Amino acid sequence: MKRLLLTLLTMVSLGAFAQSADKLYEEGKKLYDAKNYTAAFPKLKAAAEKGHKKAQYRLGRCYDKGNGTTENDQLAFQWYEKSARQGHAKAQYQLGKCYKDGEGVTKNRKKAFELFMQAAKQKNADGEYAVGKAYFKGKGVDADKTQAKKWLSRAVNNEKGGKDVLADLRKDAAEGDEDAKAMLALIGK
Repeated sequence: MKRLLLTLLTMVSLGAFAQSADKLYEEGKKLYDAKNYTAAFPKLKAAAEKGHKKAQYRLGRCYDKGNGTTENDQLAFQWYEKSARQGHAKAQYQLGKCYKDGEGVTKNRKKAFELFMQAAKQKNADGEYAVGKAYFKGKGVDADKTQAKKWLSRAVNNEKGGKDVLADLRKDAAEGDEDAKAMLALIGK
């Protein structure tokens, strides 16, 4: 009986924990989306510290961009990593960028590719594009035009974000980026 009571008490506590983290995140997200970063930051931080993966990702963005706090690549990396470990695709993509660019961590193209692939497998358009580009250029993985075409095509045709990826590629090509031109030609766009 004592064990049952303890189990029920634990379950209720975990439920309250999750609700409060969810509530903090939703309040913080609303403020973040309204670009009220100073008010959003403490709510996102509180939710992130409670283990909320989306809050951890957004807190990483705050540190990455200096939104509501001082820009700090190391803290951005740490929060992206916590979120990515919980399987959050956007955080996996951002963590991959940290490794690719050496922001908050030592540059590691292979690790960047692995993280981009994790995001891509969850149908994250940015992750799909990064995987396609990595295969195209042979960065972090052996160059493979067949794989490049596959992932770049998935990225530009992705329902969530594909139009943005295609628009960015076209913009880069119009500005003279030879890789962007070649990638567009590869996928017939």
